[in-house]
Amino acid sequence: MANIMDYMDWRGDLSFEADEFNEVDNLILAQLAYVDFEGIVTAEENAPAVPLKEASGQFWEKNDKDEILARVSMTKSAPFVMEKMAETKRFSDVKLRCYVNEIRDEEQFQFSAVCVELPDDSLYVAFRGTDNTITGWREDFNMGYLSETPGQLRAVEYLNRAVTDKKQRVRVGGHSKGGNFAVYASVKCDPQIQNQILNVYSNDGPGFRSDMVESTEYQRMLPKLHTILPESSIVGMLLEHQESFEVVKSSNSGIQQHDAMSWEVLGRSFVHVDQVAAQSLLLDETIKSWIYQLDGEERAQIVETAFDMIEKVGIRTVDDFYHSKWKKIQELMKETSKLSPERQKLFSRAIKLLWTEGNKAMKETVKQTVKRTVKQSPLKK
Repeated sequence: MANIMDYMDWRGDLSFEADEFNEVDNLILAQLAYVDFEGIVTAEENAPAVPLKEASGQFWEKNDKDEILARVSMTKSAPFVMEKMAETKRFSDVKLRCYVNEIRDEEQFQFSAVCVELPDDSLYVAFRGTDNTITGWREDFNMGYLSETPGQLRAVEYLNRAVTDKKQRVRVGGHSKGGNFAVYASVKCDPQIQNQILNVYSNDGPGFRSDMVESTEYQRMLPKLHTILPESSIVGMLLEHQESFEVVKSSNSGIQQHDAMSWEVLGRSFVHVDQVAAQSLLLDETIKSWIYQLDGEERAQIVETAFDMIEKVGIRTVDDFYHSKWKKIQELMKETSKLSPERQKLFSRAIKLLWTEGNKAMKETVKQTVKRTVKQSPLKK
């Protein structure tokens, strides 16, 4: 099945003047946020922008392809996307600036972004999604009970600082948590920059708490928001969305559809389907019902306890967890037994609630499926 790499084979010879910006270009540019440009692209907003060809060359001088491919990550393909971009007429002349990459364990904070100057004089601000650090994943879960996370606040600050040309057309986007940051930053940034923004792209990014999506400032930005989800989206269905979303076909299944390389492309757009899959809606309903039965303090305690245990056994990245396998899991089970009676009781209640809500959602889904089947049956009188 064709993906963004095939798109560059097909349409990489077309400039933005010949074929204007589209949704597939958005996803390709969002992948650049996952590339480590440390020592290649500076964070200074007034520093000269670095041509993509040059940045790609310097990156591959410092990095080994086999080592990157060995990583346990859905985003490890990003440097290869960059390499392909540098070979095309469409993307080879883009320039990069304002690269930042910050991880602060004590603040449960992971943030990275890069600005992409396009040949048509527009700007694409790309926010990185969750990397393979446990700190990054912890911030994702913090979104379930915090009104704003340190990463979201940093995204606003970054966007306000990075848009230096007050007449430039701006697009903002990201994949996964980067999509959430793109929306949050666009909603909260300076009004002058909001006026410059053409579109905001959330590529399978989680939503927000209800107070955010119901706010006046969110509603004001709503017409510019574009949420794109794979058909079996899990991450992108989390929390609340009010904007309509496009659903795209993926060559993967389940959680693996979060991998942007699996999104199918035809011509200058994605292959669209009518709606997200039933299992995605089922999981979304289960998680939302479960979360709303836990108050903010309980959610915070669950997240803090779980990630504190993970850190105590020395797991710092997804790779650590994957390569340690059963040894670390056994250590985690021992840590669970050391929890206070109050925390053990809370964990037990949360698991029972999740099981109950899952069963309720499943029964309702089966009931609705049977109704539809009977209604459509030619034997029905």
